[in-house]
Amino acid sequence: MKKLAISCLAMTLSFAAIAGDPVAGKAKSMTCAGCHGINGISNNGMWPNLAGQKAPYLVSQLKQFRDGQRNNAMMTAMAQGLSDADIDNLAAYYASLK
Repeated sequence: MKKLAISCLAMTLSFAAIAGDPVAGKAKSMTCAGCHGINGISNNGMWPNLAGQKAPYLVSQLKQFRDGQRNNAMMTAMAQGLSDADIDNLAAYYASLK
């Protein structure tokens, strides 16, 4: 039981650490709109919709692109200039969309 409580606490803290500012994320998202759509809904099947994705997933993917753990020439180039705060804000914005 103690291990379960510790695991739940760790998950809660990691999700809380991702809490970004959706307003700042929206402002930063204009560079994403060309491929992923103005409201996070892509008009092209080649690029995924970002609207409604879970923030921890978006944070993970963007950091993997930025840090070279996931390779895509376009996304790596786009993510390289993002700070952790930028990524948290973008994730908060896209997660807030339905």
